[in-house]
Amino acid sequence: MIRHVVTGCALVLALSGAAAAQAPRAGGVANAVIQPEPPGLMLGLLQNGPTQMVAGNIYEGLLRYDDALKPLPGLAESWSVSPDGRTYTFTLAKGVTWHDGKPFGADDVLFSIEFLKQNHARARGNMAKVASVTAPDSGTVVFTLSEPFGPFLGVFEVGSLPMIPRHLYEGTDPKTNPANNSPVGTGPYMFKEWKKGSYIRLVRNPRYHVAGKPYLDEIYWHVIPDAAARAVAFETGKVDILPGGSVENFDVPRLSKLKGACVTGKGWEFFGPHSWLWLNNRKGPTASKAFRQAVSYAIDRDFARDVVWNGLGKPATGPISSATRYHNAALAGYAYDPAKAKALLKQAGYKGETVRLLPLPYGETWQRWGEAVRQNLEDVGIRTELVATDVAGWNQKTADWDYDIAFTYLYQYGDPALGVARNYISSQITKGSPWNNVEGYANPAVDAAFAEGAAAVGDDRRQAIYDGVQKTLIEDAPVAWLLELQFPTITRCTVRDLVTTGIGVNDGFRDAWIER
Repeated sequence: MIRHVVTGCALVLALSGAAAAQAPRAGGVANAVIQPEPPGLMLGLLQNGPTQMVAGNIYEGLLRYDDALKPLPGLAESWSVSPDGRTYTFTLAKGVTWHDGKPFGADDVLFSIEFLKQNHARARGNMAKVASVTAPDSGTVVFTLSEPFGPFLGVFEVGSLPMIPRHLYEGTDPKTNPANNSPVGTGPYMFKEWKKGSYIRLVRNPRYHVAGKPYLDEIYWHVIPDAAARAVAFETGKVDILPGGSVENFDVPRLSKLKGACVTGKGWEFFGPHSWLWLNNRKGPTASKAFRQAVSYAIDRDFARDVVWNGLGKPATGPISSATRYHNAALAGYAYDPAKAKALLKQAGYKGETVRLLPLPYGETWQRWGEAVRQNLEDVGIRTELVATDVAGWNQKTADWDYDIAFTYLYQYGDPALGVARNYISSQITKGSPWNNVEGYANPAVDAAFAEGAAAVGDDRRQAIYDGVQKTLIEDAPVAWLLELQFPTITRCTVRDLVTTGIGVNDGFRDAWIER
């Protein structure tokens, strides 16, 4: 058995004055923006981004992950993996209780897995190869897989596999359970109050199983619908924390220069937000590989990064983000080369047909990006029409494949088998969803390689498989990759240690403290 045990450590500073200045202090209230207001906080039923951001500090998963996506203890204090990659044994942390005082144990884990397989789409997929989950005793849980699944150790973060209180949900209709209105987890903060349209209030869990944590007394999540008003709330001191995506990107430089403000792009490594243009592979000019390659060469990604995203992000070179396992930095993507784009358009036999470009209706930043890409395309001779929609309209058009080129961005969840394959394998070509293989790309060799990569054991073997997948996809250009996005978190510099894991603010308040 391969044994993984992570233990706590203390950093002893030589100078007592420095130690006093840096040591976390208990107490204080954190004021953060949540945008938009979540539809609910029951993390086992809802996976919306705002729900995960707030509820990730109420609930917990078996594991947490650092910014290199290495597993850290959560509700499991240690774990082991059998040499054949089929058996995963977790030893649960001791002395854990739910917020209502009931003990947490292995029975809760078994119940949670079955609950999530029924109610959580991502968990259902992540658990697809689990043949059985057993509890030899109250402190041990064993997952036995039907076949190896390479990324399995990466599926246990709080948003992907939150632990649900068995004693509150067993035998009930989960959608109407009154506990949904007052969520009960094991996390560092407990739900206290929700004033719709105004704020969500969390308070410190005095029985938290990690000694000395959390440090803050309360967290107020402020609901402020207008982007400009959110920026003003930070400027005036009403809020101390603007999580990624809270304000328009063009406001980031100004806000980050305010006295006492700090900004970071970290805390999104697990999600790896990756943007691209869906290119409809089924019909029209975009059905031609040469045309799709021309589009990829026509895009000025450096301009998008520097001007539209204010330097936050990096050009994407292919399907796997540099923040995701098995990215190959040696593989060249598509540089900005208008001359090559024009030559490929001639090769494709493009005759000047109008191509519909569907921007992502997520605010002014995305609208500006749509205009910039339209200019890039027209500069090489592609006649382009911007099609304006709202969010519901964008969802409908992409889900129905009613587009030629469309902006999107999706999360990668740390591993190609979890967040990349779904966008390129032919089994995911299904109308009705804007989150799968929307472009309609089909390549049996790519299907087989992704299946092999998911089942392979060992990083070297998986790397070799995914190297081949990346080369093929870059050549075929089923989509035009744009940027690895960064959503900067802006805080008062007195808010310390908020972003300490690969999911950042979503579970960061456990470690956060306020310097006073």
